Amino acid sequence: MKKVFLGLCVLFLLAGNASAVDADKATVKVLAKTNLSWNQNALPNYPAGPPEVTILRIKIPAGVKLPLHVHPVINAGVLLSGQLTVITKDKKRLLLKAGEAIVEVVNTWHYGINEGDEAAEIIVFYAGSKGNPITVTEKIPASLGTLPDE
Repeated sequence: MKKVFLGLCVLFLLAGNASAVDADKATVKVLAKTNLSWNQNALPNYPAGPPEVTILRIKIPAGVKLPLHVHPVINAGVLLSGQLTVITKDKKRLLLKAGEAIVEVVNTWHYGINEGDEAAEIIVFYAGSKGNPITVTEKIPASLGTLPDE
């Protein structure tokens, strides 16, 4: 019963200003629902303190390799276009293609590389706490700009 009610709420939210009659035309596709990161590690508890959600739209040109970095908070995203390979320090790999979701590794050193022929564009949602970093790295490439609270 609870799931049905939640599903109906989502459908009405997606429908926006559409009439109730049109609500049955809306669709919902779950891209990710898990308590594990892509490498099958359990996600940690959320950090203590006031919550802070950060949403980034990141564009990685073809052939670009991001620096080795770590996220101390849970984050997930959807690749909008292109492809992106994520590689952990212990050589675990994930190939992400346009339209696919990722629940990123937490507290695990990794990097991304665009081995495709076109730019990869991804939207990532970070569930952090106010005043704490969402990414830790030695250097953020100028092409990515400055990440919030870094």
